[in-house]
Amino acid sequence: MAMSTSPDSFIRFEPIYQTRVWGGRRLEERFDRVLPNETSLFGEAWEISAREEADSVVAGGTYAGRTLTALWSDPALRSAIFGEKAPEEERFPLLCKILDVRDRLSIQVHPPADLAEQLGGDPKAEVWYIAEADPGAKLYVGVRHGVDEECFREALETGRAERCVHVIPVEKGEHIFIPSGRLHAIGAGLLIYEIQQNSDTTYRVYDWNRPGIDGKPRQLHVEESIKCIDFEDIEPEMDESGEGLLVECDYFRLEAHDLVPGESLLARTRGRFAVITVVDGEIREGGMVFRTGDFFIVPAGTEGDGLVAENEAEILLTTWPLG
Repeated sequence: MAMSTSPDSFIRFEPIYQTRVWGGRRLEERFDRVLPNETSLFGEAWEISAREEADSVVAGGTYAGRTLTALWSDPALRSAIFGEKAPEEERFPLLCKILDVRDRLSIQVHPPADLAEQLGGDPKAEVWYIAEADPGAKLYVGVRHGVDEECFREALETGRAERCVHVIPVEKGEHIFIPSGRLHAIGAGLLIYEIQQNSDTTYRVYDWNRPGIDGKPRQLHVEESIKCIDFEDIEPEMDESGEGLLVECDYFRLEAHDLVPGESLLARTRGRFAVITVVDGEIREGGMVFRTGDFFIVPAGTEGDGLVAENEAEILLTTWPLG
């Protein structure tokens, strides 16, 4: 039985689906999701979001129908659900997504904190965890050896910017941290769990010369991008994988845990507030079963022997940084 200052041992939300020119339909094929219509290309499922334009709504339980922002904005609930380590920020500071990337994304960058305000945007650090990868799938991250601003500008003018970006082949189960300022793009044929700062500021610097959903060229932000790109970020590689700590930055801590049959994931949350992503297997609490691709929140202070792995299960656990 869970023991917590919150009446629920988990809080789940309705996903918010976003159409994207590079998206597909794998969310319904892989996770048996019911998408909003039968034809659109859905590139993103915003699983836990407190954006003004996309505020997650609680599905079931004590807080059913309330938004994530409403929970965060109530001082008593903020303490009970998100814990004492929750940052003193106006809005819930994380955004958790599934990305279904059927066609490659634009080459882009997010503004570092020291430039974001002057450019009118928000910084955005994120981590990508590869949920599925088609054979030959790749990421574009950082710049290649010998690429500086002048060289990059010249490549943009001649429509050959991809030659400047470092390419990394990827496989299921790998991950990489993308700090603000790191040039990046996601290649085709990938399903990705993304944990990021609550920001939607993206500067596209190159979009493979393709049209958007409306048939017109998508807007580019060349000057903003070049101000933000870290040209010292040369040919990075995927981060070290394994169990335990994957990423710790100023905004979140990401852990990976393997659960044995019958094990409660509460032994891994240890009373901490956590966003749980089910990477593989099933987690059961009473009549509720969380399956591969599901996200939910475990409130701070939740203890006991609930939220049990049916068989072997793999989870990602996102919580506040230790500092």
